[in-house]
Amino acid sequence: MQLLLERAGVRPDAQYCLVSAEQGFTTNLPLTDLDRPDNLVAFKWNGEWLMPEHGGPARLLVPHLYFWKSAKWVRGFTLVDQDVPGFWEQNGYHMRGDPWKEERYGGRGLTQHDINRLRSLSKTRV
Repeated sequence: MQLLLERAGVRPDAQYCLVSAEQGFTTNLPLTDLDRPDNLVAFKWNGEWLMPEHGGPARLLVPHLYFWKSAKWVRGFTLVDQDVPGFWEQNGYHMRGDPWKEERYGGRGLTQHDINRLRSLSKTRV
C-alpha cells in the first residue's frame, strides 16, 4: 500500500481514502490507517489469481481494523480531505473500526439526506 500511495503522489490536504468496490460498495479509511506496512492489495494467493469469492481480482487487506474495512472486489481509491462514510458506516457501523477499542458500531445510521450530502462530498477529489 505504501508504494501505491507514494506513486500516486498524495496531496498534502488528502487525509482520508474512500475505497470503491463492485456493486457500489465503499469503505472509508484515514490515510494513517491505510498507509501501514502490514496492509496490502492482494491479487494472488498461493501463486494463483484471487477468485471472485475471495475478493478477486483485487482485495484490500487492512489487518489491524475490523474486516469490513478490507474491501473485496476493489475498483479504485479516492483520496479526500474529509472522512466520508462508506457503505457500512452509512448504516451505523463505526467510522474507523478498531477491534481493540471495540469500535464496531458508531451510533445511529445515517438518513437518506445525510447519505446524499456525503456522497456529493466524495465526488470532490483531492
